[in-house]
Amino acid sequence: MATIATRPSGEDVTAFIDAVADDRRRADAHELRALIQGVTGDPGRMWGSSIIGFGATTYTNTTGTHDWFVVGFSPRKQALTVYGIHDGYSEPDPLLEQLGRHTTGKGCVYLKRLEHADPAVLEQLVRNAWQAADHT
Repeated sequence: MATIATRPSGEDVTAFIDAVADDRRRADAHELRALIQGVTGDPGRMWGSSIIGFGATTYTNTTGTHDWFVVGFSPRKQALTVYGIHDGYSEPDPLLEQLGRHTTGKGCVYLKRLEHADPAVLEQLVRNAWQAADHT
C-alpha cells in the first residue's frame, strides 16, 4: 500500500501562518482559520507542510484507506485554497453561486482575496461540509 504524503505533521499552525510572506494572504489565513475554527470547534492542525486541516475522516481510493481532514485550506501564493467545501465530482453546492469571486478545482475552491467572499456564505459552506462528514 502506498503512503500518502499529506498527513498530520505536528507543525505549529500559527507559526506557519505567521511565516506567510504576503501581508494580505497572512491576514486572510488568520481570518479563515478563525472562521473555520468557529464553525467546527477544532483548532486545526498542519497536514503536510502547507495545509491546515480541521477534523479527520477516512477515505478509500485505489491506494487504500487513508486519514484526511474534513475541511481545510492553504494560503498559497496565488490564492487561498479551500478544501472540503467542493469536491468537484458531485453537483456543486448551490451556495457557491452566492460566495462571491472564486474559482474551483477538482476538490477545492480558490479565493484570491477573502474580502471578495461573502463570509456568511463561506461559513455555511464550511458548516454543510462539516455536518455531512463522518469525522472524528
